[in-house]
Amino acid sequence: MGDIRRRGAVALGVTALVAPLTLALTAAPAQAASCTAKAGPYQKKAEKFLGRKADGKQSTADCKAVRAFQTKHGIQPNAGYAGPVTWGVMDLMTKQKAVGKNPNKSGKCPTSKGRIACVNLSLQLSWIQDGKKLVYGPVPVRTGRNGYETRTGLKKVYWRNIDHVSTIYHVPMPYSQFFDGGQAFHSVGVSMWNPPGSHGCVNMTRTAAKKYWSLLKKGDDVYVYGRKPGT
Repeated sequence: MGDIRRRGAVALGVTALVAPLTLALTAAPAQAASCTAKAGPYQKKAEKFLGRKADGKQSTADCKAVRAFQTKHGIQPNAGYAGPVTWGVMDLMTKQKAVGKNPNKSGKCPTSKGRIACVNLSLQLSWIQDGKKLVYGPVPVRTGRNGYETRTGLKKVYWRNIDHVSTIYHVPMPYSQFFDGGQAFHSVGVSMWNPPGSHGCVNMTRTAAKKYWSLLKKGDDVYVYGRKPGT
């Protein structure tokens, strides 16, 4: 137990880099802006994504649909304007869906390591595989924003704390599994598509984080590759 406590103390000193950037949104969301009558540069694409008539013209119903999407995923301002941030989230969702159940089609995540957690920053997806067998996922994740990028490369889970609390941001980080300094898998209470991202951690839904906790153990490999859009 003494060794575990010493390891815990060391890890606690480096974990604060990983708190979600926009946790404030969960406590006190910004005041919603008025619904705009102006069509955005991605109006037609947004309409198509939302299953609406893709005519590129902003209607009251179009604005409400875009605004609802923005509100759900913490996109500000949530005024119904189909701008680059809103379209970026929609485009990423489309690309994630297209992956299906073959996330390692490119073979970039090693298949010679046995059980390994893979993180594709470009698609903001993670999964667990064992050799070429998909064990769990893929699931959407939320990685480090510009300036706080989730570091790439081959790593290992070195410390786990199911009830971890960030020592800098003083916010809960349930089901934390650290694999690179202060960067870890853990659950958050915001949308996985909430921009601009975390402070370096791989954020997950509670369901996914609990599953990762049950499937991974100390010493398991983690491989992070690609580049998060916008970084």
